[in-house]
Amino acid sequence: MTQTLPTVDDVHKALAAVQDPEIRRPITDLGMVKSVSVADGVVDVEVYLTVAGCPMRDKITADVTSAVSALEGVSSVRVALDVMSDAQRTELRKSLRGGVEEPVIPFAQPGSLTRVFCVASGKGGVGKSSVTVNLAVAMAARGLSVGVVDADIYGHSIPRMLGTDARPTQVEKMIMPPQSHGVKLISIGMFTSGNTPVVWRGPMLHRALQQFLADVFWGDLDVLLMDLPPGTGDVAISVAQLVPNAEILVVTTPQQAAAEVAERAGSIALQTRQRVAGVIENMSWLELPDGSRMDVFGSGGGEAVAASLTKAVGADVPLLGQVPLDPRVREQGDEGTPIVLASPTSTAAQVLTSVAAKLSVRSRGLAGRLLNVSPAGR
Repeated sequence: MTQTLPTVDDVHKALAAVQDPEIRRPITDLGMVKSVSVADGVVDVEVYLTVAGCPMRDKITADVTSAVSALEGVSSVRVALDVMSDAQRTELRKSLRGGVEEPVIPFAQPGSLTRVFCVASGKGGVGKSSVTVNLAVAMAARGLSVGVVDADIYGHSIPRMLGTDARPTQVEKMIMPPQSHGVKLISIGMFTSGNTPVVWRGPMLHRALQQFLADVFWGDLDVLLMDLPPGTGDVAISVAQLVPNAEILVVTTPQQAAAEVAERAGSIALQTRQRVAGVIENMSWLELPDGSRMDVFGSGGGEAVAASLTKAVGADVPLLGQVPLDPRVREQGDEGTPIVLASPTSTAAQVLTSVAAKLSVRSRGLAGRLLNVSPAGR
């Protein structure tokens, strides 16, 4: 029996199933396939890397080898790597940016379908970052495309909580964000050495956020979560200016003193005209071995904040969930595997997953988009 040998077209079709790990698009669409040759069942594929020293070179090689090896009649696959020229990278950037020369913030455009949530708190230590990473991972597990901006420039912690020390890759003037647990993320901690503190004033903070939103290639996100620093300072104001359609999620603890401060963080929406999506009460109670609950930080703070903000903004601000005090939330954050993944049956994980589901309900509608329709003529 004669064996069917693959053609060059067959190999290109197989390569169309291989995606660049960072850009998440087929390498054939990105101009990364330099050449293909087939001889007696041996397939040679040359692939352009976007940059020299690409951290994903081994994965690209493995994915190309796997996709081509699956073709009938292929006895072996040899992958050679090259690097794009400056001109090729420029063309790639233009194609990804839709031909726009200057970077713009895609989430601030009228046609954007990405929901942006600013996770805010009045004071530190209420678990705002823990809530952010767990919501992000839970949303990603639901099949959504999710990104996280660590906007807490001074107190950045998102990379550790998502279990990654990966660095972004720069292609031309674009920054490719690393991914962890299915979530894309960016943090100033990825650009500093070790645990070096960031000592910046307002204008520098504003520029950093602008770069995180405009220069980073996020792709087509369903949800972007921004972990804001505590309070109502420069970053909160900058975010309102850069992404005016962002919605605010207020995180508080049951303690009345913390709740009063959290109200201020939510009330910034009155000045920025942003929507308050809801309140999340963290550390609501501690479940004891006998099944009873201890209100370590008091009770009622979340309900009080939700009621106060509802009255202040003139629209319903729901209490989205009450997350119990569970040591595993902290432990899993330190280990880099959020509790919604590590202990999905725990009460804390179930509450956070439920909140993620509530925030994911609204579909990406057509509001604000121009449709190619015109009135019928008479």
